[in-house]
Amino acid sequence: MSKKLIVIAMLALAPVFSAQEMVSQPVQSYQSAQYQAKKKAFVDNLLSKMTLDEKIGQLNLPSSGDFTTGLAKSSDIGKKIEQGLVGGLFNIKGADKIKAVQKVAVENSRLKIPLIFGMDVIHGYETTFPIPLGLASSWDMNLVQQSARVAAKEASADGINWTFSPMVDISREPRWGRVSEGSGEDPYLGSEIAKNMVYGYQGKDLSAGNTILACVKHFALYGAGEAGRDYNTVDMSHVRMFNEYFPPYKAAVDAGVASVMASFNEVDGVPATGNRWLQTEVLRNQWKFKGFVVTDYTGINEMVDHGMGDLQQVSALALKAGVDMDMVGEGFLTTLKKSLSEGKVTQAEIDMAARRVLEAKYDLGLFDNPYKHGDAKLAAKEVFSQENRNIARNAAAQSMVLLKNENQTLPLKQTGTVAVIGPLVNNAINMTGTWSVAAKHEKSVNLVQGLQANYGKKVKFISAKGANIDYNAKLEEIYAAHGKKTDRDNRSKEALLKEAVDVANKADVIVLAIGESAEMSGESSSRTEITIPQSQVDLLNELKKTGKPIAMVLFTGRPLALTNVKDAPDAILNAWFPGSEAGNAIADVLFGKVNPSGKLPMTFPRSLGQVPIYYNAKNTGRPLDQKLVDKCEYQRFRSNYMDECNTPLYPFGYGLSYTKFNYSDITVSNANPKGSQTIQASVTVTNSGNYDGAEVVQLYIRDMVGSITRPVKELKGFQKVMLKKGESKKVTFSITPENLKFYNGDLKYDWEPGEFDIMIGTSSEDVKHSKINWTK
Repeated sequence: MSKKLIVIAMLALAPVFSAQEMVSQPVQSYQSAQYQAKKKAFVDNLLSKMTLDEKIGQLNLPSSGDFTTGLAKSSDIGKKIEQGLVGGLFNIKGADKIKAVQKVAVENSRLKIPLIFGMDVIHGYETTFPIPLGLASSWDMNLVQQSARVAAKEASADGINWTFSPMVDISREPRWGRVSEGSGEDPYLGSEIAKNMVYGYQGKDLSAGNTILACVKHFALYGAGEAGRDYNTVDMSHVRMFNEYFPPYKAAVDAGVASVMASFNEVDGVPATGNRWLQTEVLRNQWKFKGFVVTDYTGINEMVDHGMGDLQQVSALALKAGVDMDMVGEGFLTTLKKSLSEGKVTQAEIDMAARRVLEAKYDLGLFDNPYKHGDAKLAAKEVFSQENRNIARNAAAQSMVLLKNENQTLPLKQTGTVAVIGPLVNNAINMTGTWSVAAKHEKSVNLVQGLQANYGKKVKFISAKGANIDYNAKLEEIYAAHGKKTDRDNRSKEALLKEAVDVANKADVIVLAIGESAEMSGESSSRTEITIPQSQVDLLNELKKTGKPIAMVLFTGRPLALTNVKDAPDAILNAWFPGSEAGNAIADVLFGKVNPSGKLPMTFPRSLGQVPIYYNAKNTGRPLDQKLVDKCEYQRFRSNYMDECNTPLYPFGYGLSYTKFNYSDITVSNANPKGSQTIQASVTVTNSGNYDGAEVVQLYIRDMVGSITRPVKELKGFQKVMLKKGESKKVTFSITPENLKFYNGDLKYDWEPGEFDIMIGTSSEDVKHSKINWTK
């Protein structure tokens, strides 16, 4: 079954890559046996010439600091590079700076071994795309791959040849801020996104000069930290690991990802950075990963606080586990030589780690041309180009999720006066969201700018702040991390509200933009409450009193509990953090230039007490009767809450459109398949509304009886189809036993015969059903 999705080009907002540029097979397929033999001979020869210190130096990845070009040689890092004690650098930006540092390595060091240069290119380089959770909402794999391709072209033109992306950690925990950096709760969707990000970054040829090494992270289980607290303990069964959390990592490995980053958390009581079962048995022996493993920032050193020993002990533990490169901590650099002399590590282990790093440099073509990445003239043309911004604008529009639209409030009419109100409506720096380290924030388009630029000739826009992000100034200061200022207004809340109400009273409709600021989600941004801050809730309630229609634009990096605000606005558009072209893309959707087609990749709870809540849960022995579930009624001695429904506020896969889509019943080509047969399950989808639009048709399967308990449903396929007003299309999914496989109690990956519920629909909760019985 083809997993590629149809690219939607509504009104041709952005060009798309040609079919030849889209990668559909693992990047390593171009590496012939002859190539591999040549690489091995080269690296063997180089290793034979290296001293122990130089080998250990290849395992050292310090942060550069942002030193100027003239200091590249004289700095402390520059001296270490000359001595062969550095394998790569990260957090250095700019073609000229990188070239100057590379020059030190290849002209001043003894063996002239080039460096690799890494950066957190997470959702774009200077041209910033929606945060990854937002991009996942597009359910468009061509678009996902395209975003990574643009990022690779920009970053490589500026000298970067390694990104610490994609982050593929499955998470059902919205308190955890880093859900913004991942693809949500589902292993199937997460796997599709993981491999397409790898294809986009690495292309078919890592030595091309405009491709970069991808790094899948965080291996493993980082998204399952207890209490949603970052860096916290993880403890789960191997059955859950292999079935629910491991698939996206394996998909990236199968796609040929060049590097893997170890996670901060422990797995089976051993920190992932020092976990041999994880890094060697699973990653290398079972999955046949051939690239190199890097720690996260000071990951080795942090094992000391985990209680695994002193720096020498934990450094040896990491090397023996299978880690090849030490980010920032310099534990390898300062202790491995001593550990070798004391018999705590072997020469073969050091050689193997150095080999893997050198092989990555060889694949990048750096030994042939160490300066192939980074050209100031090319960067000036390639980086933040209008073409790339058009692509980012399209991606942002396709990522938005329409959660509510009563009385056809949206799309807005191109007449009259619109009040644009909210704490971030004039703030550009927050539009790119978290992990946008290379973004040109000053060139991002804020909401007011986007509306004015696109519709200012026909519509009068008036604006007001209305409220600060939070009443608590100290909290708001914490939220404004990494320079992402929230422009706090020191006027009283009464003055802010009065101004907003006055502006609203002059308008025909209100666009109210509320939610989080950019750094309220992301790393080290866990929250114990996942509601909109009270300052903004009060603003919404005051504006509701005006009686004017309210279209609420939601800025967020995580699922929020919106129960206390969902009834007040007439429409809710979840914009996530859309990136460089935020204001333009939001304008496109609000006024109907683009019909929203995004679907949630993560469940939105009614309240924090439901967390973790996710669609692919398992039944209990005392499930609540479905009729009571639908009515939100309580029943004693059943699995439910006394004070809350079991159901989410917005389920996985949910998202509305300005048009309506009707689904026929499912037709199955064979209700009693046998063995390895392929069957087709089809529905006819009809656009019965008044707008052309795109729909994500979703396939779910339930294994009704298993040797271990099975989820109530699992996503197994999706197709994004474009339908003109009044048009119908037959959508068909091919299903084979491969779609039925899972890891059983013995961790054997296989399928079991029996009855299966085939479900196709518009979300995980709104599906048609058809039963089949599959025998072996």
